[in-house]
Amino acid sequence: MSASTAPLQRTVDKSASHPADSLRQPAGLSKIKMGLHPRNRHKGFYDFKQLVKSCPELMRYVSTKLNGMESIDFANPDAVRTLNAAILKHYYGVSNWQIPADYLCPPIPGRADYIHHIAEMLGSCNGGVIPRGERVRVLDIGVGANCIYPIIGHSEYGWSFLCSDIDTIALASAKRIVQSNSRLSHVIQFRMQTSPLNIFKGIVTGTETFDLSICNPPFHASLDEAMKGARRKWNNLGNKTAAGKGTVTAPTQNFGGKEIELCCAGGERAFVRRMIAESSMIPSKCLWFSTLISRESNLHGIYHELKQAKALNIRTIEMACGQKKSRIVAWSYFSKRQQKDWFAKVAKRGQPRSIQSGGSRLS
Repeated sequence: MSASTAPLQRTVDKSASHPADSLRQPAGLSKIKMGLHPRNRHKGFYDFKQLVKSCPELMRYVSTKLNGMESIDFANPDAVRTLNAAILKHYYGVSNWQIPADYLCPPIPGRADYIHHIAEMLGSCNGGVIPRGERVRVLDIGVGANCIYPIIGHSEYGWSFLCSDIDTIALASAKRIVQSNSRLSHVIQFRMQTSPLNIFKGIVTGTETFDLSICNPPFHASLDEAMKGARRKWNNLGNKTAAGKGTVTAPTQNFGGKEIELCCAGGERAFVRRMIAESSMIPSKCLWFSTLISRESNLHGIYHELKQAKALNIRTIEMACGQKKSRIVAWSYFSKRQQKDWFAKVAKRGQPRSIQSGGSRLS
């Protein structure tokens, strides 16, 4: 039986065990220290020979470096987009992955890590069994034009997704990707967020419930701040001038990103504050709310707001992808006993139906 049609599976995953660690956090919070997840397909070097077989267009961007290793020019946005298309086709069976110019083209290993770590967290509430299959419903806040999280989440675990965004072009792009891959079309659906000030309001409607919400929030307060961050990251990678003096500025943001994807008033902290406030108004609608947090300095304030919102369980999962460090913060308004009861109900769910009416849908 394929992942797209499989029922909730009950196979215990023993590939990783992660003890809780509450260091540097208020009592009652669970912090889990990790590197790349053991199930992440992208822990090693890219196999460009295999990727080129899957996506011949990649060949034009591949070259052999001084160390004898094959690679691409990661400063070239076209090369990065083509590499992502090759990875998605080779590892996840997704063809015709194309996004509009200048929209965010995220590094796939880090996105896969979020999915695998959060799956591990769901399993920890389900007797060590990662819940799989279409009965597991995930809400992706700000899916973007690339649709990466739903692609990986369904490919690896068979989950179904409702995806929201405030950008019509991004949603149309994500929908095109899904429609061009028939195995995704009935398990990944979309809904427009018509208010840029709201996150869950207008998206979660009626009697809908979700096992999980995920989010990659806009990190920066302004486009200028985003560009400074990109230049700093580029220079930290050791990109020097040919003479070895000074630094060079990346000609473009190699992973792209529109202002609406990268920035919001108040930056990451303000966005997550709104997310927490809105989650507290629908505490029974989602078992676990979660978001990426880029800046460690924001954690203290986020923990305070979660306590104020009366979240019963709060977890932090640290991640590292290359030189990039980030973390997932997840919270739940359910007790541990209620979480176990929740998954007993998930196992009895029928196959997912079309997303209920409400909000603004992309049909």
